[in-house]
Amino acid sequence: MKVLAETPPAVNDHGDADGVQFHIGAATSLQERRPRTLKHGDSFAVYDANGDILAGDGSPDGLYFRDTRHLSKLYLAINSQRPILLSSGLRDDNAALICDLTNPDLEAADGEPALRHDHIHIRRVRILWDATAYERVVVRNFDDRPRRLTLSFSYAADFADVFEVRGSHRARRGNMLEPTVENDCVAFAYLGLDGERRETHLRFDPAPTTVTPARAEFVLDLAAGETRLLFMEASCKRDRPTSRPVRHSFFVAMRNARRALRVSSSAAASVATSNDTLNEALRRSVSDLYMLITETENGPYPYAGIPWFSTVFGRDGIITALQTLWLDPNIALGVLRHLAANQAEEVDDFADAEPGKILHELRHSEMAELGEVPFRRYYGSIDATPLFVILAGAYLDRTDDAESIRAIWPNVEAALLWMDKYGDRDRDGWIEYGRRAESGLANQGWKDSYDSIFHADGQLARGSIALVEVQAYAYGAWMAASAIAQRLGFTERAAQLSSRAEAFKRRFDMQFFDEDLGTYVLALDGEKKACRVRSSNAGHVLYTGLALPERARSVCAHLMSGASFSGFGIRTVASTEARYNPMSYHNGSVWPHDTALVAAGFARYGFRHEAARIFEAIFAASSYMDLRRLPELFCGFPRRSGTGPVFYPVACSPQAWATGALLCMVQSCLGLKFEPRERIIRLERPILPEFIDALTLRRLRLPTGTLDLSLTRAKTDVLVHVAGREGDVRVETAF
Repeated sequence: MKVLAETPPAVNDHGDADGVQFHIGAATSLQERRPRTLKHGDSFAVYDANGDILAGDGSPDGLYFRDTRHLSKLYLAINSQRPILLSSGLRDDNAALICDLTNPDLEAADGEPALRHDHIHIRRVRILWDATAYERVVVRNFDDRPRRLTLSFSYAADFADVFEVRGSHRARRGNMLEPTVENDCVAFAYLGLDGERRETHLRFDPAPTTVTPARAEFVLDLAAGETRLLFMEASCKRDRPTSRPVRHSFFVAMRNARRALRVSSSAAASVATSNDTLNEALRRSVSDLYMLITETENGPYPYAGIPWFSTVFGRDGIITALQTLWLDPNIALGVLRHLAANQAEEVDDFADAEPGKILHELRHSEMAELGEVPFRRYYGSIDATPLFVILAGAYLDRTDDAESIRAIWPNVEAALLWMDKYGDRDRDGWIEYGRRAESGLANQGWKDSYDSIFHADGQLARGSIALVEVQAYAYGAWMAASAIAQRLGFTERAAQLSSRAEAFKRRFDMQFFDEDLGTYVLALDGEKKACRVRSSNAGHVLYTGLALPERARSVCAHLMSGASFSGFGIRTVASTEARYNPMSYHNGSVWPHDTALVAAGFARYGFRHEAARIFEAIFAASSYMDLRRLPELFCGFPRRSGTGPVFYPVACSPQAWATGALLCMVQSCLGLKFEPRERIIRLERPILPEFIDALTLRRLRLPTGTLDLSLTRAKTDVLVHVAGREGDVRVETAF
């Protein structure tokens, strides 16, 4: 998602060109490795399907805390051999990873007879809580005779910065300190160049038979049918108390993890359908959403994605909050408050910061602290600031929580001022980007690959670039700010903002709509030459309402054509364009969140059947995904009968705005809107796609009460029934 350096050209973090400073290596595919992820707060863990951590080239495996890998190896063996995988999966609520294993064929040793496979069952249960990974290992002998086995854990801690794991090379590193070993614990430590001491503590219960800085062994004498339990914890905290037995801590952590996930999602609405496979995908989306949410000092914030972006990203958090606003407005409020608290107040070239600008990325790693990467507190995105204002207006529309919005109104005004003073770099009326320092991101829209903004002949756009979707966000920001101002009693300011937005709409159409293309151009370059490229960005113009009504049908037709619609979603760039590559990061791939915003734009202009087709496409894609989990992106090859989408090798999964895609499309197809001041929940021309016969929404919440709705498809119509009501709230349906 993020990029640097122009000669060699600056590129995205996924490394679309040689010589990139902060690329993500792709020696192997994450899909091939089937990683299993857990997250809590500022820590996350990536395991393979066996529950092991096997770091190495192309592997993101590890236990991470605040952007540093605290455990780079954790390998379970039975008699020095790797167990055979039986199954591996996450609980539905993401509270635990459960791996079932069995023994391979084991040769005779120490007088013991040979042991054939499938006689020893090993169940590993993993939990992540409070920067500590807990594990319970249950070993059961299903043989009809006693068995002596050696179960061993091999481990290591490299304290690699997350940017090192992604492929960056450092000229110097800090000092690895000597591990310390006791009868039941091992401690690793690293003194970074930033002066920070980072530690990892392993504890075992019961104490291993032998323990070294690299390995712990348990010699187990198991009677026929006997079960033995082993416990381990790996803590990333220096001050972790060690008086409590690990087995006790495991069960406390399990209770806390399940309770926290249950409580965090308790205020959210729920959706269930007649399609069991869709229900699985929706449940996974909601579970992933709440796993990715971290409680900050300002409220809940969805971290962008695992493994590469498990931290605060402004753009990602805002879009995720917009997608899920109907489900849980508390997420949006947490995002607004946290971004307001971190809004830039001064010019800082290295951080691409300017007064009023909204945060792009926040990091805590050693490389960030030292300035080896600019992302410690980085503001290099052109769109987060207007999107922040859009979210503020949408939250007010959804909740009528005027007091919370009044508290951040100065931040909204500061964002609007930034758009005028810094966003419009050459005072031509467009919002454009250009980095303040060579270390900053070269492209600063959501498509930030080095080659994602180009002309029809494939030449890269140069200079300060005005992206089409950013103009749409600017329009949406002025309209949202106008509505906020009106609600807060600032009527003169409201009229000023509304007038500006309407004038901008007319001017935008003349400059950005291309009659020959039949859609909006991708961008204007620094010389105001149009990048005449068909792209998904045009759909965002529909999303914010900037498109003139007479343009919408043409834009919709272009995006639903075979060149743009892959059958599994909307391609970022149409297959007709010069730089089209379905395996690229931004030039022909499919991003679920992007596709969902396009569908929302279609619905806004009345194209609900097209929105329903997109819903079916993304749902179909999810049905082929491990755990029904939509990844950050997948390749844009055409859909073929009986086969699923082609995976992108290093896509984050889960990714916050991908978790919101299906949820957003539920709202788009139902035309679901909230009018809290009138105590109305409204359905505008609802449609149910053909793969859904019935749908139930529960706990749709307004300040005055909640509503449960049941919808049933009857040929081309939708029947709406109030299934439950608490308080003063009613439903209105318009067909």
